[in-house]
Amino acid sequence: MTMQIMMISLGCDKNLVDTEMMLGQLAAEGFRFTDDETMADVIVVNTCCFIGDAKQESIDTLIEMGRLKEEGRLKLLIAAGCLAQRYHDEIIDQLPEVDVLLDTMAIDHIVKAIREGLASPEEKKESKVISYREPIDRLVCGKERVVTTGGHYAYLKIAEGCDKNCTYCVIPKVRGHFRSVPMETLVGEATKLADKGVRELILVAQETTLYGMDLYGQKCLPQLIEKLAAISGIYWIRLLYCYPEEVTEELADTFAAQEKLVHYIDLPIQHCSDRILKRMGRRTTKAELSAKIALLREKVPDICIRTTLITGFPSETEEEVNELADFIEQQRFDRLGVFTYSPEEGTPAAEFEEQIDEEEKENRRAYLMELQQQIAFEKAESMKGRVLTVLIEGAVADENAYVGRSYMDSPGIDGLIFVNTDAVLMTGDLARVKITGSYEYDLIGVLEDEDEPTQ
Repeated sequence: MTMQIMMISLGCDKNLVDTEMMLGQLAAEGFRFTDDETMADVIVVNTCCFIGDAKQESIDTLIEMGRLKEEGRLKLLIAAGCLAQRYHDEIIDQLPEVDVLLDTMAIDHIVKAIREGLASPEEKKESKVISYREPIDRLVCGKERVVTTGGHYAYLKIAEGCDKNCTYCVIPKVRGHFRSVPMETLVGEATKLADKGVRELILVAQETTLYGMDLYGQKCLPQLIEKLAAISGIYWIRLLYCYPEEVTEELADTFAAQEKLVHYIDLPIQHCSDRILKRMGRRTTKAELSAKIALLREKVPDICIRTTLITGFPSETEEEVNELADFIEQQRFDRLGVFTYSPEEGTPAAEFEEQIDEEEKENRRAYLMELQQQIAFEKAESMKGRVLTVLIEGAVADENAYVGRSYMDSPGIDGLIFVNTDAVLMTGDLARVKITGSYEYDLIGVLEDEDEPTQ
C-alpha cells in the first residue's frame, strides 16, 4: 500500500509558500498526496494564529483530523507553522491528537519528521510528541516547491519576519525579526516557477517594502523587481504588504518603468486617526498617509490601491470611526477590507484599557464596509467600455464563458472578470477584454475583437 499524505494549509499566502516547500520536499522523496482525509496515512496541518479566529480554526482542524486515527487509516498527525511555534508546549499538553510538532523555521525537516513519526514504537523517541524546533531567526527559503495555485500564478516570499512591533501583532514573536531572502535565491526560485508555467509572480512578506535593508544596507525592492522582470515567461509581477511609510518615490517610479509590474499595490494603513495610529505602534500620520497615496496616484494615474483597516481598537471613539469613514470617502480606495480588532495574548494592546465589546466592533466594521461597498460598486460601474488585459483562470461550467483577473485583482481577495466568448481559452492565457458591465464587485466583458452579445 502506497503511503498517502494530505497537506492542509491555513492562514496567509506566506504560510502557503511554506506548505508548497514542504510538498516539494515530500514529492522529491517519492511520497504521494491525497485531498481526501479518509484516505490519508499522514496529515500535516500548517497552522495559523494571527488572530483569534485563525487560532481557533487551527485548533479545530487538528482536533477534527485527529479523530481519523480511530475512524480512518490515519497514522500520523503533524502540526506545523505558527500555532505550533507560538503554542508549542500547550499543544503537547492539551492536544494528544498531535504526534509531531514542526515550528515555523523547521519546515525543511518535514521528511525526517514523517519518517521518524511513522517509525515502529521501539525506534521512536521516548517523548510522546516528536518536536522539531529551530532558532526563530533561521531562514528557510529557496526549496523546491509544488505550486498549489493552479500553476499560472505563484507567491514568492521575499522576506521573513518583521521588526515593526505594532502593539496588536504577534508576528515578531512567531516569525522573528526581518530577514530578506538573498536576491540570487529569489531569481533562481522565480526562474524555476516560470519554467513550470507560472506567468504571475506575487511578491509577499510581512513587509515587502523593506526588502534588502538587512542584506544590502538599502531598500532594494526596485532592483529585485528589475531582475524578476527580466525572466522569460513571467508576464505580471504584483506587490502585496507594502508599508506606507516605506514607499519611496523610487518605488513609485518603478511602476512606470517596469512594464511587467502591474499597477496595483497593497498598502495596509490600518487607521487614519493620529491618536489610534500612535497607540497601534504604526509609524505614519494621517497627513503622511494622504501624501503617500497622492504620490502613487500622481506617478501612476491608473494604480489600483488596496488597503486594510482595523476598527474597534482599544479606546477608539465614535468620532474616530467617523474620521475613518470620512477618510474612506475622501480617498476612494479601489479595494478595501475592514477587520475588527482581535486582542492577542502577549501583545501590548491586549492589556490596554477601554477594550471595546465585540458587538460594537462588528457594528463599526459593518458601517465602514457599507461605505466602501458603495464606492466599489461605483468604481466597477465606471469600468464599462474599458479594455483590460485579463489573466484567464478557468472556464465557467455549462456556459460559453471564462473567469479571470485583471491587473486590479489579486487572487482570493479581489473581484473577478467574467468573459463571454465562443473562443477557446486556456488557463494562464492573457486576453484583451472589453468591459460591458458589472455585478457588485465583479466585471463582465467580451473579447476585444468580438461583438457584445445581444440580450
